[in-house]
Amino acid sequence: MTTVPHIDRTAVGDIVKRVVIAESRLSIDPGSISDSEPLVGDLLRVNSLGFVGMLVRIEDELGTTLPDDLFVGRSFRTVGDLIDVVISGTENAR
Repeated sequence: MTTVPHIDRTAVGDIVKRVVIAESRLSIDPGSISDSEPLVGDLLRVNSLGFVGMLVRIEDELGTTLPDDLFVGRSFRTVGDLIDVVISGTENAR
């Protein structure tokens, strides 16, 4: 397992936002997405199957493997929720 040398919330947020935008099939700037943007709403449309694919892409972009149990029993309502868990997982993988 590879670990991320330094966890930068802005960098992780940018990766998560790019992946969420791609999953929602949008062509917008990641900077236009706030952390409070719902994952399922008027703008973003992430379903459960797409969520799994997003996690794989996020791991690839970060060069790390997030623990499977990190996502069990958690609710992801916003982009910020997902960013927080990804950061937590990368810190625990160190």
